[in-house]
Amino acid sequence: MHHHGYVWTGPKQRFDQEALRRPPHTESPPAGSRPDVMQRYREVAAAFPTADLPPLETAYWLLKPRSLVQGTWEQPKEAATWLGERLAEYAPRFAADHDRHSSRLDRLVDAAVEQLHAGADVSYGFYLERPSYLSLAVVTCSPNRAHAQLACPVAGDIGRLARDRRG
Repeated sequence: MHHHGYVWTGPKQRFDQEALRRPPHTESPPAGSRPDVMQRYREVAAAFPTADLPPLETAYWLLKPRSLVQGTWEQPKEAATWLGERLAEYAPRFAADHDRHSSRLDRLVDAAVEQLHAGADVSYGFYLERPSYLSLAVVTCSPNRAHAQLACPVAGDIGRLARDRRG
């Protein structure tokens, strides 16, 4: 088991494009469906795998291109440390004052360690200066507890990462 980190920032209006944040249904619309329904299905089916938007379900980050992986860690504590560093980096831009408090951020990191240790994913979101949004996620991989069938986006790199860390 290992963990991948993801960061997305952008306009809140783009984040709200939910159709691009969910994978398309496994079956296309039935024959005879309205042309606009068929066209929308094709657009979403083509866009979801490559869109950098955070998926509605955190595990679906694993379907995204490997280039979106910001880091990979074997230990939950390492992944949570990375998450804490991102929180500290963006905290000055958080729209809500209470989100900036270091004690709150520390609690989020501690909770992340526990969740990751249990094999769960972690996903945090914050409003930044208007109208921006920050999405941070750490996804447990190989296997993912919520969607065990999802393949690791960097499977071939994991062995190399482990060897590089050993020296």
